[in-house]
Amino acid sequence: MELDFDAAEHLEAVERRVFSPQHDGDLAHAVTLSRRFEAPAEELWKAVTDRERLQRWFMPVGGELRLGGRYQFEGNAGGTITGCQPPSFLAVTWEFAGDVSWVEVRVSNDGAKGGRLTLTHTSRPSAHWDEYGPGATGVGWELGLVGLAFHIVRPSEPKLDEVAFATSRRGRAFIAGSGEAWGQAAVAAGAATDVAKAAADRTTAFYLGE
Repeated sequence: MELDFDAAEHLEAVERRVFSPQHDGDLAHAVTLSRRFEAPAEELWKAVTDRERLQRWFMPVGGELRLGGRYQFEGNAGGTITGCQPPSFLAVTWEFAGDVSWVEVRVSNDGAKGGRLTLTHTSRPSAHWDEYGPGATGVGWELGLVGLAFHIVRPSEPKLDEVAFATSRRGRAFIAGSGEAWGQAAVAAGAATDVAKAAADRTTAFYLGE
């Protein structure tokens, strides 16, 4: 049975930006994703900070979910909660495979019944960025926001099956579209078109398991 999912709608819902900020005095790379959801800011805040809610759309998380506390996503990244201003701002270190990067999440109301989530992931220059570009981070987070969108609309249903999604025709179309969009965002930020496209193609192939 084909997944009930409109790839184009979800791709168009995300605003993408690539830029090179200073972090602790050094040049860094960053991606920002911004998306509106049919839920007020308070509901979005609960979805991204509540332990029970997180495992229903993202991943199970352990540790101390408080300012200064250490968290650990099961089988994935962990880190320290470095900023927390409920219900609008969250900042964490993102520690994975011996590397440290930084994630900030901002939540705000957007219209009478909607809310907007804006996520920025900043990392140091690396060979990984040179090879895969911003899509390596951007596609992953964009897939996460799809899970959040499903959860907001259908909060009582089980988490979206990642394998079923990634192997479905519409899921694969979404991944390919996201990879291409991040390549375009890299070009908009000043990357050479051929370099950005090659990196985007490698990212897409990785997420598609090719």
